[in-house]
Amino acid sequence: MKNYDLLELFRSQARHIAVYARYLELLGVDPLKVNFPDEIPFLPIRFFKTHKVYNAPGPHTHIFTSSATTGMVPSLHYVDSLGRYGKNVLDIFRFFYGDPSRYTILALLPSYLERPGSSLVYMMQVLMEKSGTGADGFYLSNQEALYHRLLDLAWREKPVWLIGVAFALLDFVKKFTLSHPGLIVVETGGMKGRGTDLSREELHERLQAGFPASPIHSEYGMAELFSQAYACSDDLFFSCPPVMQVMIRNLQDPFSPEPDGSAGGINIIDLANTHSCSFIETEDLGFRIRGGQFQVLGRIPDAERRGCNMLIDIS
Repeated sequence: MKNYDLLELFRSQARHIAVYARYLELLGVDPLKVNFPDEIPFLPIRFFKTHKVYNAPGPHTHIFTSSATTGMVPSLHYVDSLGRYGKNVLDIFRFFYGDPSRYTILALLPSYLERPGSSLVYMMQVLMEKSGTGADGFYLSNQEALYHRLLDLAWREKPVWLIGVAFALLDFVKKFTLSHPGLIVVETGGMKGRGTDLSREELHERLQAGFPASPIHSEYGMAELFSQAYACSDDLFFSCPPVMQVMIRNLQDPFSPEPDGSAGGINIIDLANTHSCSFIETEDLGFRIRGGQFQVLGRIPDAERRGCNMLIDIS
């Protein structure tokens, strides 16, 4: 997107999203005086927990919810169109993997299937519908059934795209080993509350032992976004689709960008979030390299407490 269009999108959202307008007002930022994209303040993601972040002319049709550990408040992402979300999912999948009709699509997502409003579950429903192999499916705790499905697909040499939450994939490879060169395994994080603190390198090593002939990829997405990034190589760097861009901010001064190679907070521009906010200040820690690829290093310490450090009261 050209700088002019990006600034117009920012000004429109700053005008029509009440919490964003109030946030900018308290910062003393006049949207009409923001003349360059790197001057745009990003909205702290925690406001999705406390306010309706919405920017569409019509009423919302669906609400995506984030996962939340016991006692925490989930984020609510009000959605104007599931059809538009699904189209974006397909565009991004084709950008990274080609047409979903090439694959049998499988999902090992116990924690997501057990709660309503998961954007990841809907994303997988969209991909499975376009796959059309008849062998697609979700798996909750029935890992033996998944193993036998994968064995059958390996024997028939059918390409498979399997996405799973990290703890469930780890449980799977403790019980089973499966060698299928046509299988792509995609972990989507998710060790929260499981009592295991693994780096992504350690996670991928363990998964690789259980899937010795398969590449191990990663997906980076969240309920507050329409778009997803993927890490499709051994270096664990995520690449963004054309509608998404990552920037790194200084942890002490969230309005100062960090240069490539320096760690800081992850800010995301999601151009598909036209209905809500396209400029999101996440609570994730990472760094970017030249070309826009990035790594995620984990959560920012005390992110839950420090989230909107410039804001005292919004009502």
